[in-house]
Amino acid sequence: MSGDQVSGLCEQLVKAVTVMMDPASTQRYRLEALKFCEEFKEKCPICVPCGLKLAEKTQTAIVRHFGLQILEHVVKFRWNSMGRLEKVYLKNNVMGLISSGTQNILEEESHIKDVLSRIVVEMIKREWPQHWPDMLKELDTLSKQGETQTELVMFILLRLAEDVVTFQTLPAQRRRDIQQTLTQNMEKIFSFLLNTLQQNVNKYRRMVEVPQEQDALSPPQKMDVSQEPKAQANCRVGIAALNTLAGYIDWVAMSHITADNCKLLEMLCLLLNEPELQVGAAECLLIVVSRKGKLEDRKPLMVLFGDVAMHYVLSAAQTADGEGLVEKHYVFLKRLCQVLCSLGSQLCALVGSDTDVETPANFGKYLESFLAFTTHPSQFLRSSTQITWGALFRHEVLSRDPLLLAMISKYLRASMTNLVKVGFPSKTDSPSCEYSRFDFDSDEDFNYFFNSFRAQQGEVIRMACRLDPRTGFQMAGEWLKYQLSSPVDIGPMNSKTGEGLCSIFSPSFVQWDAMTFFLESIISPMFRTLDKEEIPVSDGIELLQLVLSFETKDPLILSCVLSNVSALFPFVTYRPEYLPEVLSKLFASVTFEVVEESKAPRTRAVKNVRRHACSSIIKMCRDYPQLVLPNFDMLYNHVKQLLSNELLLTQMEKCALMEALVLISNQFKDYQRQKVFLEELMSPVATLWLSEEMKRVLMNPEDFIRYVGADNKIADPIMEDPCGLNRSRISFCVYTILGVVKRARWPTSLEEAKAGGFVVGYMPNGNPIYRNPCSVQVLKLLDNLLALIRTHNILYMPEMVAKLGETFAKALDMLEVEKNAILGLPQPLLELYDSPVYKTVLERMQGFFCTLYDNCFHILGNAGSSMQQDFYTVNGLAAELLNSAFVSLNNIPDYRLRPMLRVFVKPLVLSCPPEHYETLLSPILGPLFTYLHMRLSQKWQVINQRSLLCDEDTTDDNPESQEMLEEQLVRLLTREVMDLITVCCVSKKGAEQNNAVTADGDDEEMMSTEVTPPSSSELTELGKCLMKQENIGTALLITAFTSLSWKDTLSCQRTTTQLCWPLLKQVLTGTLIPDAVTWFFTSVLKGLQMHGQHDGCMAALVHLAFQIYEALRPHYAELKTVMEQVPEIQTESLEQFDSKLLNPTLQKVAEKRRKDHFKRLIAGCIGKPLGEQFRKEVHIRNLPSLFKKLKPPVEADVLDNSEEEGTLITLFEP
Repeated sequence: MSGDQVSGLCEQLVKAVTVMMDPASTQRYRLEALKFCEEFKEKCPICVPCGLKLAEKTQTAIVRHFGLQILEHVVKFRWNSMGRLEKVYLKNNVMGLISSGTQNILEEESHIKDVLSRIVVEMIKREWPQHWPDMLKELDTLSKQGETQTELVMFILLRLAEDVVTFQTLPAQRRRDIQQTLTQNMEKIFSFLLNTLQQNVNKYRRMVEVPQEQDALSPPQKMDVSQEPKAQANCRVGIAALNTLAGYIDWVAMSHITADNCKLLEMLCLLLNEPELQVGAAECLLIVVSRKGKLEDRKPLMVLFGDVAMHYVLSAAQTADGEGLVEKHYVFLKRLCQVLCSLGSQLCALVGSDTDVETPANFGKYLESFLAFTTHPSQFLRSSTQITWGALFRHEVLSRDPLLLAMISKYLRASMTNLVKVGFPSKTDSPSCEYSRFDFDSDEDFNYFFNSFRAQQGEVIRMACRLDPRTGFQMAGEWLKYQLSSPVDIGPMNSKTGEGLCSIFSPSFVQWDAMTFFLESIISPMFRTLDKEEIPVSDGIELLQLVLSFETKDPLILSCVLSNVSALFPFVTYRPEYLPEVLSKLFASVTFEVVEESKAPRTRAVKNVRRHACSSIIKMCRDYPQLVLPNFDMLYNHVKQLLSNELLLTQMEKCALMEALVLISNQFKDYQRQKVFLEELMSPVATLWLSEEMKRVLMNPEDFIRYVGADNKIADPIMEDPCGLNRSRISFCVYTILGVVKRARWPTSLEEAKAGGFVVGYMPNGNPIYRNPCSVQVLKLLDNLLALIRTHNILYMPEMVAKLGETFAKALDMLEVEKNAILGLPQPLLELYDSPVYKTVLERMQGFFCTLYDNCFHILGNAGSSMQQDFYTVNGLAAELLNSAFVSLNNIPDYRLRPMLRVFVKPLVLSCPPEHYETLLSPILGPLFTYLHMRLSQKWQVINQRSLLCDEDTTDDNPESQEMLEEQLVRLLTREVMDLITVCCVSKKGAEQNNAVTADGDDEEMMSTEVTPPSSSELTELGKCLMKQENIGTALLITAFTSLSWKDTLSCQRTTTQLCWPLLKQVLTGTLIPDAVTWFFTSVLKGLQMHGQHDGCMAALVHLAFQIYEALRPHYAELKTVMEQVPEIQTESLEQFDSKLLNPTLQKVAEKRRKDHFKRLIAGCIGKPLGEQFRKEVHIRNLPSLFKKLKPPVEADVLDNSEEEGTLITLFEP
């Protein structure tokens, strides 16, 4: 290798790197240059001399960086094939670069420092400690040369800790060797880090704080300009030392942190007041005080509650806050706040445990400083303190401490400010806004944060009020009185509803809103905590009277008033005479209008008030039916009066009031009386629903389209809607039937039910058979309901869609709000809260179809649990349902099929008595599961093909957002189907776990990573009944196992853990054909190929494949053939596994070891994340063991290594 050869190659490489990094280069040139550089790194035998030449100080930073990258590549990928002398040569040169090959600490580029430290760490990972015992000494020697070298040594030590302990990016044995050696040397390493920090900080301080020898009147002297670079260098090393400490104090033994009378903690507290170093010091402190582990080890941390530490923490906070909003100071304040929070958590863990830790003397001072963060203008800082307040108020010992009890009123006072929703980043109406601009990208972001912050505060307020209910109630009462007497301030943003009304940003509304939340949070714990005679009834009733007599025409404020009425309602249980007044207030709000007789549609705020009043009435009747029962006639007359005017209320409002009446009628506890009442209540509905015209409309799709007005072409799509009344009549009937089916019930007490005539007999197992007073009425209406469902399904047929009018071509499409929910898009902030809701007639039609479809299925879903045997014994029910709900499924879009499965089929299954499994569920579920499997398979095939074609440039009229929506819908439908199969087949335990997560959107974060499938999953009686029938059993098995390779991780994990094995176990007793067995096994392996990159899925699928192989391999040799096709399978290892499995005489190895062996066998078909698929493998060899075994076995591969390797124990002697 000649010098000219190296120089020539280096010149070419410099050119190539320059082309790659030059923004003006064409893509072709850049790619050619990149290819040249990569080929050089892979193939050139003289990489090391070229890399060293390019890394010389005289080159530009970009070229030097590339030179160092070449050296890093050599260490990572060629080290194992290099000879001893080459390794020594490279190592010495790299250490030489650290010693004298870099620019000064202040001038050198950070990416050069980073890559240089990486090269050293890569060598350490391969050779230390066995072949490079003096590595730490060498680093120590380097650090004595000056700040530049010391900083690089810090980077090396930090990178080493990160790779070995934090990210664990090396083989297990090497990691153990290095970590154990680090631990053995930790005392030296720690004192080295601490001394470096201390020396550099002291030097820096001496230079910054020049001694003032003049008299006090002379102006302060600035630091000597010549000294500034030196001070900066010391400061840089100080920061590097803090960062490196942060990489170690997370995992080293606590004794190192608390050594020498907690010297480290003392230094960190001191540095909190050093502006350049305070953030690093706070980071380190935070890691220390967040440590978990034995309580005994954590006791020394209580030193941070001492006078000195507290003084430093508080003065640092005051200084940082006193300098206004500067980003650097604000970041520091956040860290400091986290330190105080974690300190509080340590206190809660230690006090009251077996460690004899007393409440610290400075507890009061700590609480005051913590409260200062809770009252800071930054909403983010306020929210950060809530969890710790909650822990303190909940703590067994601390919650009784007089200092904390005295703090409750201050905390509540602070909450009164913190609950007020101000601080939007786009506004300037509060000091919080300025801070929010640092913390939130948009008003939507802030809104989302604030809502969860408020909910968190509600929890903490409730805890505080359990400790001191009276104080909270007194404060809430004062605030309520203040709001009732304050003039309304609408602020600069006027409402569009009318002059003088609030918008959601008006000062008055945000105060009302906060006060209402505060009152609600305080009253419920007060009623739970205080004894009956201690409750301040007269004060509560006085507040209720004030609220009831308060009149306002502002819909937003009225909504708050109604919430206050509901919150104070428990006091009425002590003074029932106030109930009529409450009802009058609520009924007046049901018909609330801002402008009477206005032709404009109601604003969202007005609609909310009316809806709020209805739900308050329902809630009252649900939670306090006994209280309302004596006033039933008054309530009934109110409702009758409102219902008599068809246009006064919306259909939803009418039905809400009828639901309230049904809830009270449950208290009659008299079957006959309630039946007569329900008959009377539903007679207008029955008359309308059973009329000849309605029957015709519901039976015939074309008549239906005409009746609801979906065949019209409308000139003015906002104001003109000739068929609106017809639609509202259908809605009214469906809403009413749903309300009655949902709410009418027999008494919960068996004695009362028997006395009231609700019990008609007993089951063979002794359970009573109840009858519902609504059954007779509802069953009369069932035929037309089924006709409507059938008609609705038929509307999706292409020939029917073609009959929709021009205005209504998209009437059956999804609503925008549904699309946004599925795509996980945030709803816009409701600035529009108060503008009239001018919906186009198309939007109204879409809403009508969507709600109607859902409600019809809600009725069928509730019918089973509500009417029980009256519903299940309807003549030919299975045929009726098949002929309505399941007609024309092919045309029904995914977004309609999903709610049908969830709100109808699933509840029907769950509430069906076993005696109807054969006659009702089997005839429905058999064809349904077969169809769903076919449908989903086709959908996933389309999605997979689409992702294969996505590389090609396809011009498509289907935009990406539409594709995303369709794909997400298929995903959600898949989850719904698999959930339904699980509910049908697997015992309740599995179903309950499964129901815990049914959120829309992306639930991947909910996937657990460690999955051992529950062996206790057994088939339900229904599951056994379905599996007995061959066609249904086959459909279930095929769906479950095919779904493993569909692109939905969550569905795959649930199906694997809950469904596949119980279903398969059921057919193992029969005779499975070999093809079926290999198909099941291959399906699981395909699932691994698709989902192996996700830990949770991978663990579950490996377990399932292992179960199948162990159970079936003894009977089916075909499974071995499948295994032999696994990529990179080791045949000897497979033979070994098989022989152990097939030889029953051998002692069985522990299951975990068998499973690990099996996992290694199938490793070739476990999918990897995209980022790892094409990554070049790094191989780090194990070195001779550090610890002698008693009988060292003679390992062949050790002897096979080159003879040089045997003498490498002192490879890197300096």
